[in-house]
Amino acid sequence: MSDWIYLGDVAPLPTDFTALLMALLLAFLCGQIMAWVYMYTHSGLSYSRTYVSSLILIPITVSMVMMVLDNNLVTAFSLMAVFAIVRFRNIVRDTLDTVYILSLIVIGMACGTQKFSTALIGTLVASMVLFYLWFTSFGSRQRYDLIVNLHWSESLRKLTQLQHLLERHALKVHMASQRSGHDDEGADLSYRLLMRDPGRVQDLLSELQDNAAISRVTTMKAEEESEV
Repeated sequence: MSDWIYLGDVAPLPTDFTALLMALLLAFLCGQIMAWVYMYTHSGLSYSRTYVSSLILIPITVSMVMMVLDNNLVTAFSLMAVFAIVRFRNIVRDTLDTVYILSLIVIGMACGTQKFSTALIGTLVASMVLFYLWFTSFGSRQRYDLIVNLHWSESLRKLTQLQHLLERHALKVHMASQRSGHDDEGADLSYRLLMRDPGRVQDLLSELQDNAAISRVTTMKAEEESEV
């Protein structure tokens, strides 16, 4: 039985079972690291547990593929024919999810070709870069963090009073819209604010509601700009 296991692979060169086990275990470790990074830094709306599990299995599968090929051109073409039969119809909505898949494919290739140092260092560097992008919110364009809608009942010439009130609480004030009647009295206004202290929104609302010229105050958190 043991001879059948050790001599079961018919190939020009005998299988190095130590290297095979090392490659698969390292592929599992690298996939586990990247999966934990994905779980910790994920901020999108779509989260799938099966996708996280696939991040662990992808490098193991690719590593086995590279071991099976073993510089054999006939095996490579046979493997391409087998994969041509399989159809993957899952749509990856987030481009960063695609990057995870491509990175783990390359890591699995490195493990399968016994470039263990490349696989390990590549995994650590990729993980650090992903943490950096997540921690710094690199690429985001959030110019404002609060939208305030209100009705101003006095003359529009006195809007400077409202402007000063908003500037006491916000670093940046931008009037997004203004809808007024035919006369110069009253208007529905919408402002975008970059708060000095996002935790003191309630103080701003209290001042707005205490002002006799202001009514119908509503707020909405401004999410960062993104493609739809």
